Amino acid sequence: MNSWASAIGYVAAILTTVSFIPQVLKIWHTRSAKDVSLGMYSLFTLGIFFWLVYGVLIESWPVIVANFVTLVLAGAVLVMKLKFG
Repeated sequence: MNSWASAIGYVAAILTTVSFIPQVLKIWHTRSAKDVSLGMYSLFTLGIFFWLVYGVLIESWPVIVANFVTLVLAGAVLVMKLKFG
C-alpha cells in the first residue's frame, strides 16, 4: 500500500475514533443520556467488537488499535446510557 493511502487510513481511524470523546464527555458532565439511542449504541458497540475480532484475526494493528479505543468509548456511552437513562 502506498504511503498516501496509509496516511489517509490512519487519519480516518483517528478521526472516527476520537469523534466519540465529545459524546462521552457530554454525557458524563450532564449525567444525562436521554437523547442517545440505546438500540443504535448497542448495535454499534457489537459491530465494533466484531471489527476488533477481525483485526485480531488478520493481525492488523491499525484495525486492532482503532477499534479497541472505539469499543472503549462507545462502550462507555452505552454504559452511561444504561446508568443515566
